[in-house]
Amino acid sequence: MIKHIVLWKFQDEAQGHTKEENMEIIRAALTSLVPIIPQIRSFEIGKDVLHSEMSYDMALIMTFDSLEDLEAYKTHPEHRKVSAYVKQVRESRVSADFVI
Repeated sequence: MIKHIVLWKFQDEAQGHTKEENMEIIRAALTSLVPIIPQIRSFEIGKDVLHSEMSYDMALIMTFDSLEDLEAYKTHPEHRKVSAYVKQVRESRVSADFVI
C-alpha cells in the first residue's frame, strides 16, 4: 500500500477568497473525489490547529493499493481540476509518498 501525504501553505487572499474560505473550498472539492475515484482507499484532510512558525495550513493523507492507483488519482480529470485551483491559491506545497 502507498501512503500519500500533502501539506499546503495558502495565500492570505487569492481568487477572491480568504485563506479560510479557500481551505474550505479545497476540503470540499477533495472530499467530493472520494466517491468518484475508486482507487482511494482512505482519506483524511484537516486544518492546522497549532499555527506555529513551522506549521503548514492544511494536510491531506490518503492511502492507495499501489503506485499505479496513486497515478490514476493524480491524473483523474476531476483531481486535475482541484489541483489547478490549489495551485492558484497556495504559497507552497510539500508531499511524501511511501510504502506501508
